[in-house]
Amino acid sequence: MHIVRRHSTQAREPGKLPLAGIRVLDMTRILAGPYCTMLLGDLGAEIIKVEHPLRGDDTRTWGPPFKTYKNPKNTTQSPSFPGESAYYLSVNRNKKSIAIDMKKESGRRILTELASKCDILVENFVPGKLAKMQLGYNDLRLVNPRLVYASITGYGQTGPYRNKPGYDVIIEAEAGLMHITGEEDGPPVKVGVAVTDIMTGLYTHGAIMAALLARDKTGRGQHIDASLLQTQTSILANIASSYLIGGQEARRWGTRHPSIAPYQVFATLDGSVCIGAGNNTQFASLCNAIGMPNLALDKRFVTNADRVSNRRALIQILEGVLSTRTTCEVLDLLENSGLPFGPVNNLQQTFDHPQVRARNVVRQVEHPFLGPIKMVGPAVEYSDAPVGEHIEPPPMLGQHTAQVLKNVLGYSDQQIQDAVDSGGAALYSY
Repeated sequence: MHIVRRHSTQAREPGKLPLAGIRVLDMTRILAGPYCTMLLGDLGAEIIKVEHPLRGDDTRTWGPPFKTYKNPKNTTQSPSFPGESAYYLSVNRNKKSIAIDMKKESGRRILTELASKCDILVENFVPGKLAKMQLGYNDLRLVNPRLVYASITGYGQTGPYRNKPGYDVIIEAEAGLMHITGEEDGPPVKVGVAVTDIMTGLYTHGAIMAALLARDKTGRGQHIDASLLQTQTSILANIASSYLIGGQEARRWGTRHPSIAPYQVFATLDGSVCIGAGNNTQFASLCNAIGMPNLALDKRFVTNADRVSNRRALIQILEGVLSTRTTCEVLDLLENSGLPFGPVNNLQQTFDHPQVRARNVVRQVEHPFLGPIKMVGPAVEYSDAPVGEHIEPPPMLGQHTAQVLKNVLGYSDQQIQDAVDSGGAALYSY
């Protein structure tokens, strides 16, 4: 197959990025794994994303919405998608995509060679699947003893559920989160974003960083076993502790807090406002702000324990005041009170928020086939590292196959062609 390269990703200026010089073999798809590797890429690591030659990452087809192609794409040689899905674009920046078929011997050989030249491998296959292809941790540590090999699964590498597939919403249900989410008198509901997937990606990212530090001391990599189930149970935090220590079964509270009052969303004439009075001083500030200073002296509400015990009466009083005013009026009343509060914003209001704008949360990146695309940038800023200043757009499927085989593995043009002819790799003309 003739190789035509009309676009190639320019090398990023690494500057002082913390993970510059670290190479990652990313064998993940969907959300938890790609989120983890995106974070590593934000920090300067070179991310080589392995994708199926025809399907690519599952999320490439998860839409609408899709960002349609601005420039024509050669669809005679590469798979045809309606565009790039917003889902895929959200977690795949700063990566290189290679199209490899690991069911082919030549594809597996490529992945083994890449693992020998990488610092980190991240995968999210069912336990044992990669080992059957000689791509498991025990296989690859023989060719690269320094490899940090991170596995993300639904239930972990051991135990009776190890072979079960796991999706975020299933684990939310099975590991307690859905049970505690929703209105008190309503059914269990899932969180509005796939928080279990995202938190698993964050946990795995942190574990990888720790394993890199350990490698500096021992000279050896290690296997990281991360799971959605253990992540979800760990982030139950104080709710889990209340059950484990006090035998207290959790329940749904809506936006309220079981141990603090008032601490919830209140309806206004035209929207909602969230207010949290976490101590007596803040409660007094709330009472002063709404023109009811004597409420803080009411014997039913003097301490937080009193307010929790008499929550229903307190909330009725506050609702009677706040529901007669617009959201803007309530916000004006609470301004400069020292009280934590905020409006319940939709996404338009969120991204129009003056603090979101001031912090440059949204970044615009030029995509070679989509034109300018907007995305949420890295969440953390560093005083001595230009994290987020040089963002590469999410790659097209297999965009970097030839580049990686040539530059990382030292393949000749003939070797690349042999890999393509054997079905182990695919080249597309972009």
